[in-house]
Amino acid sequence: MSSPRRAAVLGSPVAHSLSPVLHRAAYGELGLAHWSYDPYDVDEAGLPGFFERLDGSWAGLSLTMPLKRAVIPLLDEVTGTAASVEAVNTVVFGDDGRRTGDNTDIPGMVAALRERGVTTVGSAAVLGAGATASSALAALSRVCTGPVTAYVRSEARAAEMRGWGERLGVDVRTARWADAAAAFTAPLVIATTPAGATDELAPVVPDRPGTLFDVLYAPWPTALAGAWSARGGQVVGGLDLLVHQAVLQVERMTGRSPAPLAEMREAGEKALAAR
Repeated sequence: MSSPRRAAVLGSPVAHSLSPVLHRAAYGELGLAHWSYDPYDVDEAGLPGFFERLDGSWAGLSLTMPLKRAVIPLLDEVTGTAASVEAVNTVVFGDDGRRTGDNTDIPGMVAALRERGVTTVGSAAVLGAGATASSALAALSRVCTGPVTAYVRSEARAAEMRGWGERLGVDVRTARWADAAAAFTAPLVIATTPAGATDELAPVVPDRPGTLFDVLYAPWPTALAGAWSARGGQVVGGLDLLVHQAVLQVERMTGRSPAPLAEMREAGEKALAAR
């Protein structure tokens, strides 16, 4: 009989996380009955102690807010992808106990876009300037060949986004949030803002817009995503991102590939519908 293997999602709050549903669905499809995946409410202060209690049964961790940056000093190695945005959402434990931090949000965004046929665009827009926005810029560095305009609420945020652009090799231009409707002329718009923040923009979505990637998954659809679809545009949602980044996590933690994308998405959809 195989020895038990453990994985988990850490964050605070974490009760809302769909990660256990997605990872457990993958384990079921892959025949990994000896694997478990559980949520743990852990804040920044509690993270070092959590790491100290881990034993050799642990294979990996998923990290959500506010731990994606706080975990970095506790790791032995950080991949270039994670280092590029100073954010780790995945920790994989080697057989020797070595702790490697990675970021699957960035390739997950790229994979979610590719699944909808978006592989290259000449320009793009980003709504917001929080932590997810830097990952969006990193994803756009692989997708967008021209300028990216970030619509933000303050000059401090604008400076941050320009700084990330310089670091990631993206031509970032900034504009006021009050002018965010201008974003909708771009072939790809990535909304990285919290729930409700883009509702005011829904009435001004033009006919036949390009692709909207709204990183939220609950409540869904957002007002903006609903208006976008109604006017003939393509929408990529937060569940798409969540599933694609989880697929990569499962593959890195278990060493099994490919992870069952369709079954993981179906499990996520059912869980959201039941809420």
